[in-house]
Amino acid sequence: MNIKDINTPLIMGILNVTPDSFSDGGQFNKLEAAVNHGKRMIDEGADIIDIGGESTRPGSERVGVEEQIERVVHIIKAISETIPEHVSISIDTTRSKVAEVALNAGAAIVNDVSGGNDDPEIINLCADRKCPYIIMHMLGSPTIMQDNPAYNDVVADIKQFLETRAEECIKAGIDKNNIIIDPGIGFGKTREHNLTLINNLKEFVGTGYTTLLGTSRKRFMGTICTVNTPDELVGATAATTTLGVQAGVKIFRVHDVKENRQAADVAWTILNNK
Repeated sequence: MNIKDINTPLIMGILNVTPDSFSDGGQFNKLEAAVNHGKRMIDEGADIIDIGGESTRPGSERVGVEEQIERVVHIIKAISETIPEHVSISIDTTRSKVAEVALNAGAAIVNDVSGGNDDPEIINLCADRKCPYIIMHMLGSPTIMQDNPAYNDVVADIKQFLETRAEECIKAGIDKNNIIIDPGIGFGKTREHNLTLINNLKEFVGTGYTTLLGTSRKRFMGTICTVNTPDELVGATAATTTLGVQAGVKIFRVHDVKENRQAADVAWTILNNK
């Protein structure tokens, strides 16, 4: 995938092959179910399938490298054998060894929720492979990230982290056009932090790096809509996708591809109607 050529918004469909993810844990951790769900998301308009073998929900415990590989590698291989040319696979991991095996199996993008903090070697790997690298901001680790998160200025602090890490990636040899930044909605942020970040997405787009937004089914929206189960937040997610398109965000990481594909396409068309 050539990130610099992105024009219209891309939809990244989430494929968690884990037993404990916050919204869909245990649904797609078997090969047939995972492959079928990947195909379904492609049919619904996904441009990227993001496959992860470690839950990063608040309070989750770490999963070892070998277990992550065991969970994802066969699924990546199976999906990559039938994937259309215009669709890419990304590996959702913070570990360089997992990323390396995934890239060898057919993945083309590395999505690192730690932004290189867990395993700095992952940056060198992406430089060597000349593949897109997603830098996400997370405060602490999933185990403790929601324990009273605090910032001096949530937008400025996270923007500075992402820009600094992006500059380090460029120095390591990653092409600027292959760098994607993600403010990390819900990862070590309060409800107000999340709302402020979404209200200021243009600050991240303005850095010049391709920006990704991941709000899908996040708990903070449930407090607004007064619902308790994540799968009831499809419409809420689509609302943030529309706001993201207006701000210039180019990639949206979602569970519900069809609905967010529609939201992104309609918002984009309205904004660009000549």
